[in-house]
Formats: sequence, C-alpha cells, structure tokens
Amino acid sequence: MATPASTAAAAAGPAPASALLDVRDLHVEFRTRDGVAKAVNGVDYAVAAGETLAVLGESGSGKSVTAQAIMGILDVPPGRVTSGEILFRGRDLLQLKEEERRRIRGAEMAMIFQDALSSLNPVLSVGDQLGEMFVVHRGMSRKDARAKAVELMDRVRIPAAKERVTQYPHQFSGGMRQRIMIAMAMALEPSLIIADEPTTALDVTVQAQVMDLLAELQRELNMGLILITHDLGVVADVADKIAVMYAGRIVETAPVHEIYRAPAHPYTKGLLESIPRLDQKGQDLFAIKGLPPNLMNIPPGCAFNPRCPMAQDVCRTDVPPLYRVTYEGLAAERRSACHFWKETLRG
Repeated sequence: MATPASTAAAAAGPAPASALLDVRDLHVEFRTRDGVAKAVNGVDYAVAAGETLAVLGESGSGKSVTAQAIMGILDVPPGRVTSGEILFRGRDLLQLKEEERRRIRGAEMAMIFQDALSSLNPVLSVGDQLGEMFVVHRGMSRKDARAKAVELMDRVRIPAAKERVTQYPHQFSGGMRQRIMIAMAMALEPSLIIADEPTTALDVTVQAQVMDLLAELQRELNMGLILITHDLGVVADVADKIAVMYAGRIVETAPVHEIYRAPAHPYTKGLLESIPRLDQKGQDLFAIKGLPPNLMNIPPGCAFNPRCPMAQDVCRTDVPPLYRVTYEGLAAERRSACHFWKETLRG
C-alpha cells in the first residue's frame, strides 16, 4: 500500500514579497437555524500585480464567499469571518473600519459579478451608474461624470456609446451588460479586480470576447486579477496560476500549464476529465461520482474522500495539508492536499 507523503514537506511557503493581495488562513462561517455552515476553511492564496489567479471548483466550494470576504461585502449576519488575515498592499483589511474599506472598494479593488442584469440597477441609466463612481470617489460634477461614462463605454467597445449612455440595462444584450460591468469595475483603475463567473450565461463567442477584453485591460493597467470560475476551459489561455477549491479549502495550487499537464489531486483530475473533448466523440462524458459535502457536516479527514476513487483509511481520518509537489522538470511552486499526490501524478 502506498504511504502518505511526509507532513514535514507540507509547510506552506510565505507569499512572495511582491504580493498585492495575500489571503492567509481565512475562515468564514454562516450561522443558520439549521446549524453552522463552514464555508471557508483555512484558505491561503496570493496575487501579484499583473498576475491572474484562477480559482476553480464546483458550486458551494467557497470561491465566491472568499471573494466577498476580501471585498468586505459578506452578509453579516449570518456570515462572518472567524479568523485569518486579508493583506492588501500589506494592510490587513479585516482590521480596518468600514469607512476605510468603503474607500478602498472601487478605487483600489473592484468586483465584477456573475449576473450583470441583477447587479445593475434597472431604474438608473447605465451612464448614471458608471458616472456615480466618479461622483462619489473623485468628486466630479454629474456632467463630467457622464462624459467619463461615455469614455468607459468606448473603452469596453460598446458601439454608439454617446447615444447609448442614457439607456437602461434591459436595453442591452447579455454580452453588452457584462461589458458595462467590466467598465464599472475598471472605472477608477483599481490595482485588483475580482471577476466572479464573468462569462456565466453567455454563448461561447461572447465568452471569448469578454475574456479577451478583460485580459487586454488587465495588461494595460497591470492589475492583479482573480478569476472565479468552474470552467477549466475558460482559464486555459488567461490564467498564470490556478487554485482549486473543495469544501472551503484549497486542495491544489499550480501554474496553469502544470495543472493541465499533470494534476496532483484526484478532484482536479476529475474536473479535467469531465471537459468534453473532440477526440472522444460518441463516448459518455466523465462525471465525478457523488455530491459535494454538506458544509454543516463536512466528512472527517479529506473532505473529498467519499467521492475519491483513490481513498484509503488515512484519507478518512487525517486532514491532508498542502504538500509540496515535486517531480523532475518542475521549477515552479506546486501544492496538493492529497496524501497520495504522487500516485495521482503517475495515474
């Protein structure tokens, strides 16, 4: 029987000194009538200026809750951050007063939400919503803010921006509404953007256009970007590194090309195998068996063990740390929260 990798090799290294955002051992829970849901359980990740981190996982894995905690927009109650640090430019955001965090939101970090139609105010024109950023944060007049709104709409390639700035969200297509959300996030040229499923419900062609636009603006402004998604196909061409989440934990981190070349966690491997491929025409699609765990009753040991084809006794009792993944030809930092990551790589 294979033996677990050495726990001594698992000590997570410090975030790089150049990290723009450094999330350390973050825990978030939701207290409900039915019990306590442990939505985020010790998340660690870092993003540098100009870098794109893709955060992957099924619905309910804690991706969006982590982002909301970073932005300071958790619904409190029932949600609350119970421990951890969120360092932005070296300052712990969790220690700041709400007024200070409000000044940072929009100006220094911004978020693109997944459902543009529900995120935009239906009774205000898109020009008023874009211009509000400049009125609140820059003290501009309404007239000057409207001119800035037109510039932003031009920047994200919305045709006839000068004429359409007075229109309302329902008068735009899904792809155009998502461009408006990107324009709103980019308005004050923040250092960090969090994009939460920015291509949800868009067709494949529009998805590509939105992702290309986001990548272009990121390069132009040298921003850090956290891209939250469940779609490995979306991130292949835009991400620098990937963090895979399951049951509120990071279970694997790696440079994007290494994840595709050789996943080191059975969950990541399952996600990759579930992507439809042209060379498998006529074959049944692979699916990970079972369902994600109930966050009020996370299984002991590795949370993935009830669904894992490689699970052994140690997986049902011992929570795996993020082991350092090493193999010949690997120069970059890799981590896997699997006792049997070596066997996963070989498989």
